[in-house]
Amino acid sequence: MFKSKNHSTENNPEEEEDEIDEAEIEELFQQQIPNVTGIDKEDHRIFIVHPDVKWGSRKQYLTTAALQMEEAVGLVNTLHKWSVIDKIILSTKTPENKRIFGKGNFQTLTEKIRATPEVTAVFVNVERLLPSSEKELQEAWGVKVLDRYSLVLHIFRCNARTKEAKLQISLAEIPLLRSRLRNEMANLDQQGGGSRYIMGSGETLYEMQQRLLKERELKIRLALERLRKKRHLLRSQRKHKDFPTISVMGYTNCGKTTLIKALTGDAGLQPKDQLFATLDVTVHAGQLPSHMTVLFVDTIGFLSQLPHQLIDSFSATLEDVIHSDLIIHVRDISHPETVNQKVNVLNVLKNLQIPERLLNSIIEVHNKIDLIEGYEASDPEVTPISALKQHGLEVLKEKIEEAVVKYTGKQTMTLKVQLNTPQLAWLYKEATVQAVDDVGDDCTANVKVIISQAAYGRYRKRFQVT
Repeated sequence: MFKSKNHSTENNPEEEEDEIDEAEIEELFQQQIPNVTGIDKEDHRIFIVHPDVKWGSRKQYLTTAALQMEEAVGLVNTLHKWSVIDKIILSTKTPENKRIFGKGNFQTLTEKIRATPEVTAVFVNVERLLPSSEKELQEAWGVKVLDRYSLVLHIFRCNARTKEAKLQISLAEIPLLRSRLRNEMANLDQQGGGSRYIMGSGETLYEMQQRLLKERELKIRLALERLRKKRHLLRSQRKHKDFPTISVMGYTNCGKTTLIKALTGDAGLQPKDQLFATLDVTVHAGQLPSHMTVLFVDTIGFLSQLPHQLIDSFSATLEDVIHSDLIIHVRDISHPETVNQKVNVLNVLKNLQIPERLLNSIIEVHNKIDLIEGYEASDPEVTPISALKQHGLEVLKEKIEEAVVKYTGKQTMTLKVQLNTPQLAWLYKEATVQAVDDVGDDCTANVKVIISQAAYGRYRKRFQVT
């Protein structure tokens, strides 16, 4: 899935969405029949099961089972009033089977879960369970069973504040609703009731529910399309004003929002030390050493082992990234899985079809270096910082400025300006004025500016400069 009003009207997502009917969004967001994730309680006491795949395509080579379990615990602890009662890592050679584990391990696991009566749900730390597998596990263990998709979706739902976030989450729930509906209809068929027609309608119950789901999905997509057009308009306005746009991306809880707050001084940003604290893309203005104004885009964090359907639901939001001038990839270098997290982020960026020019211009930032004793960057291309303690930010700003000038086609020029005309005021508005020197008796001055080719063309045409 993810603000200071004095910098940009885009910083408050609610302000840019006024044209979308609030009641309609809430109706779509709250429509939970059947409950899509099956999580109908405010609190849960969770038993976490992590299948440690020994070989094959599902084996994870850049991490360990212990670290994956640690992330699973972090996901559960993100939710208010949820707690981890017990956890277990079990090896498996058959992760594709309905029961995931072999007969012996499954029996041991079942006995352990049933011997813990305070458990209200089991979280199986896999990308997504098949409906048939979910059903079989629930019958064996006697409690609700969750996978990463349903749990993360529930976290998103709890954190959603703006209309766009709520719409995107509602769209991401559609595949789960369809899957649950097929499963329920299969159960009814076994009982001899799944194909009955609704009186006078000419539709079976399954056909009616499928139609209602399609109607709901269409409404969500239409509303998201309206918001997409609004975002496109805002991007056009930014482009006209010639503000370079920098997308700040990274694994969830790597410190993106903290970094943007440090770079912009935006008091409206309130970073939180939790997974998926940011679900909405917001834009925040800041200045580089040359006094050039740039816009930093705060984005939703990434997570490993999530279905593409969940990422695709947020693709409209991530259009801002595709149209940005530069990407900053923030890494929590103190995290034991930092290499695995980097690979996951880059894979998602490639799957989102980020333009090659952006992928080639990524600035990699190592954040939280203050947490590593004797840290030294092994790669000269990497910029080490501590966003929280504001170490290394000046070097980062200089690197950003250098990249912005390089990749946006801006150039540094010294122009001879007539001070008794609007030329200087125009340059202050349309370019970055760095210095005004050599003011002469003839009411002229040499003005050093950073200016785009388009703005320079407008300047020459407006003031008939040769």
